Formats: sequence, structure tokens, C-alpha cells
Amino acid sequence: MKQRAVLEVIALDVEDALAAQAGGADRLELVTDMAADGLTPTVATVAGIREAVDIPVRVMLRLSEGFEAGDVSRVVQVAREMRSAGAEEFVLGFLDASGEVDLAAVERVVEVLDGCRWTFHRAIDHAADRDALRKQLDGLPGLDTYLTAGSAAGVDEGLAVLLAEASRTGEPGYEQRLLVGGGLRLDHVPGLRAAGVDAFHIGGAARAAGWGMPVSTEAVRNWRQALDEG
Repeated sequence: MKQRAVLEVIALDVEDALAAQAGGADRLELVTDMAADGLTPTVATVAGIREAVDIPVRVMLRLSEGFEAGDVSRVVQVAREMRSAGAEEFVLGFLDASGEVDLAAVERVVEVLDGCRWTFHRAIDHAADRDALRKQLDGLPGLDTYLTAGSAAGVDEGLAVLLAEASRTGEPGYEQRLLVGGGLRLDHVPGLRAAGVDAFHIGGAARAAGWGMPVSTEAVRNWRQALDEG
């Protein structure tokens, strides 16, 4: 019997969080400003959601559009503020101008997370060399997940990469969980599950009418059912 797949849902506020939990989400990614592909929410939002739900919440650490870290000292400060507010899991990922992982920036932020678990987000899909990125990050405290579509263009274009990476699970740089998201559809699920992928990430697909609407419990429940059926 296959292990229950993880369903992570993007939440912007308490209403989203409650609906996602009611629909069967296992975890939330907490962000703001989806017009910029998701930035760091306020401390008040984090605190409110943590009080409202009892499923894990991963907080985005991204202060501006794009994948460069910018003012790393400010990112570190925000990470400390989130930790003080009770945040225990995070999402982050930085590249330099050439598309290489900005290891110095990642290490500075990870240092203040005190071993908390975290996801390296879809910056990997924009990296110059995703295999090299994985190997450079291997062994960093708390890194347990890569959020990826296999391609910057989404799962349709990245499916072959996702299947190839799933087949390398357990190799150096590939011990972390593969969390698939970015243009993910229900019809992608059977092939990914058959390949051993056991974690899925949805945002717009959790809403009945796109980002202008809150998370739909029914939409999340449909995804939960599809994942449980394999």
C-alpha cells in the first residue's frame, strides 16, 4: 500500500488556511502577493494562521520579485522575526545573476532558522544547473524538500525531468522530498505517483476561480481524493 501523499496548499490568509485544512491539506505554504509569485507575509498573518489551524505551515522568506536575495541582512532579520512569532518551517531559495545558487545567502538565512525544516522553492527551475545546485545544498541543516515543476515553464514541460529526479531518490543531493507544483493538474498525478512522487503543491488549482477567490474546500477535497486514489 502506498504511503499517503502530502498535499500542500498555498494560503494567503486565515480564510484560505481554514478552507485548505477542511479540504484535507496536510501542510500550508504561507505567502502574500501572488502577482510577484509569492512574497513573505506579515508576522501578524503568520501568527493568526498558526492559531487558526493545526497542520504545519511553511512561511515564505522572499522579500522581492525574482530569485536574487537582495539585502540578505534584511532577509535574516525577517527570518528572526518569524521565528520569534513561532514559525517553525520555511520556504526559501536564492540564485545569483548567473543562475547559480547563492550559497552564501542561503547559508546565512539557514543559520538563523535553528535547524527548522525548509523547502528550496522553484528557484531550482530557473537555475543554470539544477543537479549542481542540489549537490551544493546537500547537507544544509533542515533542508528536506525541493518544490519544483521540473521546468520554469511548468509541469507539462518539466515532466521528464521530474520523473528522472524521482528515479534518483536517495542519491547524494537527491535525499530530499520532491514536492511537485507549478502548473500541476490532476491528470499529471497518476504518472507521478507511479514514479514514486509523494508530495504535491497547489495554489490556483485550490481556488474555484483563480487568485481572485479564496481557497475552495471542495477543490482541495477533490485533490485529496485524487491523491488518495493514486
